[in-house]
Amino acid sequence: PGFSAMRLPLPLGGSSNHFRTQALRQAGAWDAYNVTEDADLGLRLARFGFRSVMIGSTTFEEAPARFGAWLRQRTRWLKGWMQTWTVHMRAPRALWREIGPRGFITLQLAIGGNVVAALVHPFFVLALIVEAAYAAAGATGGPLEGAFGALHNMAIASGYLGSMVIGWMGLERRGMRASIWVLALMPIYWLCLSLAAWRALFQLMSSPYRWEKT
Repeated sequence: PGFSAMRLPLPLGGSSNHFRTQALRQAGAWDAYNVTEDADLGLRLARFGFRSVMIGSTTFEEAPARFGAWLRQRTRWLKGWMQTWTVHMRAPRALWREIGPRGFITLQLAIGGNVVAALVHPFFVLALIVEAAYAAAGATGGPLEGAFGALHNMAIASGYLGSMVIGWMGLERRGMRASIWVLALMPIYWLCLSLAAWRALFQLMSSPYRWEKT
């Protein structure tokens, strides 16, 4: 809804999309080689001058109930976002011209930023663990000393806090206050996303068009 209200390109999800047939044909329809074909199509529609908007409704769909299925789904999503970013950034000047600076930044943050954040997060956590070990041993010279350490801690804390606030708002709007406790598991969830991101990167290089069943 926020993307829609700000008239930004929408990297579409795979459920309950409705298209004008003429616009779909003009944009080239779905890319059969992209495993998140709707996200790619949403950006391509914006490049052709079309606007995507959100309908005030709810889509009820089955979510993965087991970790293995969830991991395969998130791996596919992240791999598809990698494909989408790579395809659209093949000609960055043309992309900037067709989608505008706001759309260009949207691609970098919403698609590229999510992928990069998932890939680097384990290194952030590892640095925290090493720093804690140095502190426990009463030693100096850890990786997070000085201004860099403050910036590192601020980045990871604001990331967790921002995600928890958004999750809390969503649960409140759905009347699901009893489930708010799950937000305490956000650090574990992010590490699981990182696992999916590294699986996605490996698959992108070894089997880019493989579609894992979930």
